[in-house]
Amino acid sequence: MQLEDHLGDVIRKARIAANVSAEAVAQAAGVPAETLKLLEQTGQLPRDAKLDPLATVVGLSSSKLSKLAGGWAPPAIDLTVWRELRQISTTQHGNTVNCYLIWDEVSREAALFDTGWEAAPILELVSENVLNLRHLFLTHTDEDHVAAMAGLRERFPKLLLHTNSKNAPPQHRNRANDFIHLGSLRITNRETPGHTEDGVTYIVGNWPEDASHVAIIGDTIFAGSVALGKQSADLLKQKVREQIFTLPPETLLCPGHGPVTTVALEKAHNPFF
Repeated sequence: MQLEDHLGDVIRKARIAANVSAEAVAQAAGVPAETLKLLEQTGQLPRDAKLDPLATVVGLSSSKLSKLAGGWAPPAIDLTVWRELRQISTTQHGNTVNCYLIWDEVSREAALFDTGWEAAPILELVSENVLNLRHLFLTHTDEDHVAAMAGLRERFPKLLLHTNSKNAPPQHRNRANDFIHLGSLRITNRETPGHTEDGVTYIVGNWPEDASHVAIIGDTIFAGSVALGKQSADLLKQKVREQIFTLPPETLLCPGHGPVTTVALEKAHNPFF
């Protein structure tokens, strides 16, 4: 799966977060402003661009940014290690979003994390695997992550909703230190605002055969990048450090966009950290 953000996207997001003008970044990189604009649009690095001073002025790691410019991407991760985990990707208006379905292999109880744009592929998986879809966990309430909710609740009217949205009824709001059992699996939550006020990460543990924990991280970080800090870019990075990077290095990170990755890979390669 293609990275959510190319080199230019990463530079643009960092520039916006650092509140640095395009002119200042172009000057640091030693290129005309129009060249920087083209770089941000296409991700193609001009030969004469100076990446190290550019990284410094927007607050990125120059060594990690250089690796990204050189084509770094996380290695493909074999999701069959987590036998009862499926990534579902749907696309609308050029926006591809991931949601995730997990279930207990014995009880067949299932939980969905976000909905993506369409209910059909989710319902197909539920039917194909003879599952009882009981829970819907929302990482945040941006449209692309909740668009299929109505269709799912029509099919499963007793679906239990879990969210950090202040607009949700109290019985549907996550609480600190809550844990939910899905058969033998255990689901906990960690607050990760910054992209949006209601951002939350879900940790799924107790997988068969000692498979590592899985973190459904929504729009916090992506492989090699971060989400836009619509609420606060600084808060977003702080929460990633506190709530995601403190997880075991082998933890599988399942983002709302782009390929899956791990805590260890992002610590080593994400230029925002």
